[in-house]
Amino acid sequence: MQSVNDEPIAEKLVRTTLSGASIKPLYTPADLPSFSPEAELGQPGQFPYTRGIHASMYRGRLWTMRQFAGFGRPRDTNARFRFLLDQGQTGLSTAFDLPTLMGLDSDDPRCCGEVGRLGVAVDTVDDMLALFDGIDLHQVSVSMTINAPAIVVMAFYLSAARQRGWDWKALRGTIQNDILKEFHAQNEFVFPPEPSVRLVVDLIEFCTPHVPLWNTVSISGYHIREAGSTAAQELAFTLADGHHYVRQCLARDLHVDAFAPRLSFFFNAHNDLFEEVAKYRAARALWAATMRDEFGAKTEAAWKLRFHAQTAGCALQAVQPEVNLVRVGYQALAAALGGCQSLHTNSMDETLALPSEHAVTLALRTQQVLAHETGVTNTVDPLGGSYFIESFTRQMKQDARAYFTEIADQGGMIAAVENGYFRRKISDAAFAYQLAIDAQEKLIVGVNAFQQANEEPISVMPFDESTEDDQLASLRTVKEQRSGDEVRRTLTQLKQTAETGNNVFAALLQASDARATVQECMDAMAEVYGRFRPAAAW
Repeated sequence: MQSVNDEPIAEKLVRTTLSGASIKPLYTPADLPSFSPEAELGQPGQFPYTRGIHASMYRGRLWTMRQFAGFGRPRDTNARFRFLLDQGQTGLSTAFDLPTLMGLDSDDPRCCGEVGRLGVAVDTVDDMLALFDGIDLHQVSVSMTINAPAIVVMAFYLSAARQRGWDWKALRGTIQNDILKEFHAQNEFVFPPEPSVRLVVDLIEFCTPHVPLWNTVSISGYHIREAGSTAAQELAFTLADGHHYVRQCLARDLHVDAFAPRLSFFFNAHNDLFEEVAKYRAARALWAATMRDEFGAKTEAAWKLRFHAQTAGCALQAVQPEVNLVRVGYQALAAALGGCQSLHTNSMDETLALPSEHAVTLALRTQQVLAHETGVTNTVDPLGGSYFIESFTRQMKQDARAYFTEIADQGGMIAAVENGYFRRKISDAAFAYQLAIDAQEKLIVGVNAFQQANEEPISVMPFDESTEDDQLASLRTVKEQRSGDEVRRTLTQLKQTAETGNNVFAALLQASDARATVQECMDAMAEVYGRFRPAAAW
């Protein structure tokens, strides 16, 4: 393979963003015709929030350093949580294993070999109690990344908090609870789209008065981007999902200024630094305008788009894995320059295994160096006013609005999900990007350029093969000791509530207290809602 240092390859490089948008060699005032600094840019902490949702941004408070963690048994993840808190992490973020994400119990035959591998196994409220044992939930905010069974897991969390004596009104955190992006990209769905969204709204409706500091949805573009979308598609599809949730809440007569301040967002931080910064700035401005002008929100809290960022897992490479530290550092810089409220930095070894303590510590140190040594926090929106950034932010907004029109032309969100619109768009973008890599129009260090022979392997964390047997034994003990009659009674009540169309959250709390399992709750609701099977045309 010819070196990219040779002139012929340098000449063939295409000057576009990671997503394929053309980049001019120089940006001047001519690229911002009729630009209104007051209307398009504004001041930090003021509508349209292009420059950030807080006036002082990181001068007043740093972003939350929230490293994603979860593996094995609840006690294993609890130990990792404690380790990360000791290293200076300021928030917890929980990864669940595949069976839990799919609404299955560890003892389901389909889960053999998957228990605790990609995240922590949670079957009952007892697992939730063990997961956060000894951690002061009044002092630490908790994020839980789960979608189809999100309402069940949130009921487990609140049941566990009540048993531990925690005040629900003091609990801070986020549950992802964004089922629409599962239909677009990640495939961890159980029920059809409409009842799935109904459960999202059930959780919002219950938690808004009872757990007022909790973010009830983390509207997630991250997984859309991981599936291969462009930055503009990530922006547009994520905001469109948010619009649909708001409309469904309003249709239930929820007050927009009551629930909207607790809708949060989750975006990808990919390699193209300036494209990512423009995406975040455009997202804030678009969301604020829609919330104020279309949905009639009156409070600034309902206009502000707050977002968590995670560095791009799809950008990590199995070859020369130490180079991932460099990638992650630049991606984290984009998130900080773009004004994120919390951030996860990926570990260098995540393409090979679950992160080791060494690797996850380096990932956390990446954030700490960024926050405390680079000066990036010293001034608010340091890229604001750049001809390039402002031009790119404007283009991002235009591209997103064009996608909003396309979605409306499909018949709206549910129709677009069902006819495969989102999947087609994402698949086309992913294919175009791969073609650019194959043609060496886009270079990936170690993959199609700057390859290295005889790499030395790095140490990775081994998986404890006793995990599954231990989790099955724990679940068996819970089932033996609980009241079967009480479980059946609460599951019957859950099914009956679902049949009436009423909010199922209170019924799920009763089932949680009775030690019903994730799968038992999901199966009871599936008898009413059915199970979703995507069309073969997708």
